Amino acid sequence: MVMGKSILIIEDDESIAELERDYLEIEGFQVEITIEGKSGLERALSNEFDLILLDLMLPNMSGFDLCKKIRSHTNIPILMVTAKSEDIDKVRGLGLGADDYIVKPFSPSELVARVKAHLAIYERLVHVKRPTEEVEVRSLRINILSRQVFMQDKEVEMTNKEFELLTFLATHPNQVFSKEQLFERIWGLDSIGDNATVTVHIKRIRKKIEKGSTDSQYIQTVWGSGYRFNK
Repeated sequence: MVMGKSILIIEDDESIAELERDYLEIEGFQVEITIEGKSGLERALSNEFDLILLDLMLPNMSGFDLCKKIRSHTNIPILMVTAKSEDIDKVRGLGLGADDYIVKPFSPSELVARVKAHLAIYERLVHVKRPTEEVEVRSLRINILSRQVFMQDKEVEMTNKEFELLTFLATHPNQVFSKEQLFERIWGLDSIGDNATVTVHIKRIRKKIEKGSTDSQYIQTVWGSGYRFNK
């Protein structure tokens, strides 16, 4: 799985970028480094990479803005790397389409583990054969083959993880799943990461499909247990 996979590192601290590159190259990855936002965006949109490591603080353009622009063009995994540990930064990054975040300082082994995990998940999600082509519940329609979501026949843009989470719940209706179960199923990281990520993504999905309703018509919170998709 690793050989031939290309990683783009967008990081203005060259010593950190070179350290990340060295450990990833040891594992067989092909790695390229850019040190500022504009050139990073240009390289990210070249469609030559399988995963992007994106620093939060960059010259010319913030990591948040860069993440949003990249995500509008591609669904490849984006891992945000930041020195900040505040929850609001994590939430904002995930809300803009990042798949995960890692806070400096981090161990090289953790970095490599997360990169491998997200590449494996993305590979599985892209190539998996699904028995159901489309799910339709009231005004919501999910085309699994084309990876499109529609509300009242109007397409709703979803990030890769939002689509996978919504699809999983919609194809397992009326079942309660804990945040831990959903995190393991969609992110596949189990012991590394933060299952608060699930809460952020559920909120984003609801905002897109619930039409501002105060009552959740589709994804219901089961207090103390998790979430359930109402069919």
